[in-house]
Amino acid sequence: MSELVVSRTLGPIGHLELNRPEKLNALNLEMLSELDVVLRRWADDPQIQLVVLTGRGERGFCAGGDIAAFHQAVTSGDHRAFLQLLELEFRIDHFLSVYPKPVLSIAHGITMGGGIGLASHAPVRVVTSDARMGMPEARIGYTPDVGGSHLLAMAPGHFGEYFAMTASSFTGADAPFLGFADVVIDPQTAAGLLDELDDLVGLEPAQLISALELLHGSVPASALQAEQGWIDHAFSAGTAEQVLQRLDEMVHPKAAEAAAAIRANSPTSVTSAFLAVRRAREEALLRGALDRELRLADYLMYLPDLAEGIRAQVIDKDRNPAWEPDTLAAVDTARLAEVVQGP
Repeated sequence: MSELVVSRTLGPIGHLELNRPEKLNALNLEMLSELDVVLRRWADDPQIQLVVLTGRGERGFCAGGDIAAFHQAVTSGDHRAFLQLLELEFRIDHFLSVYPKPVLSIAHGITMGGGIGLASHAPVRVVTSDARMGMPEARIGYTPDVGGSHLLAMAPGHFGEYFAMTASSFTGADAPFLGFADVVIDPQTAAGLLDELDDLVGLEPAQLISALELLHGSVPASALQAEQGWIDHAFSAGTAEQVLQRLDEMVHPKAAEAAAAIRANSPTSVTSAFLAVRRAREEALLRGALDRELRLADYLMYLPDLAEGIRAQVIDKDRNPAWEPDTLAAVDTARLAEVVQGP
């Protein structure tokens, strides 16, 4: 048993717990390998009727992938090995979405990037109201992955482009509105939820969601609904440059904030995120989105922005990346479009 992923059986319930709280349960190869092995074993185990996925520690479910390891890979020339790690991670995310038994994820606190991949592709997605969620990859010179472009594309209106391009986060209370969760519960309830699941074993995912909603659901109206008008106007533009132009022309105060966030991010990543979400919306398939995201990862990890973004945000933490190129107009959009489209 991996110490970084604790797996245990509680009668008919299999419990997988991410156990790297000092790193906000950031995923590394050891953790992903253990998740893959246990999930495949339990899929074929007739004794296991429900799988529960949680993260240890008060600060969060999972902050995403191990960004420091990513930086090491792209600065040492170990791109192939890291691409293989991403392939494994994406395979797990897809497996969760088609798992032959109900999988219940309980996301709390920081749930970003790779954490979204585990929490939001499960058939039953529970989130605490105070969770902080998002796909912040454009901030580090990368692109939404782990099926994040698919989830963002399926969000109402053009919230997908907004969150992908600005790298902004949202709360657990917003997650059902955006399509990232099914049931919102109080943080205090989450701690004891595992002990209450015996009576729910045997229910199908839709029945589980209804039962949890009835027992513990707390779904306040998402504050994001009031923002959809200006977001849809700006982010429905035909190109990433046109989105920024519309934001600059608007008088809404939050439009200026969104424009500033986009300008702070990698222009190449912003363009990649925009194109990936648009293509994911056209296709509406998780498998296709994951394949596309892997192609984009294989392209972006050889460009300078990824190493520079991680350096600025995670390694040196000076928050002052030098992007290449440093404007949307200078991005090789045609090449990115080719990668997005694929063979």
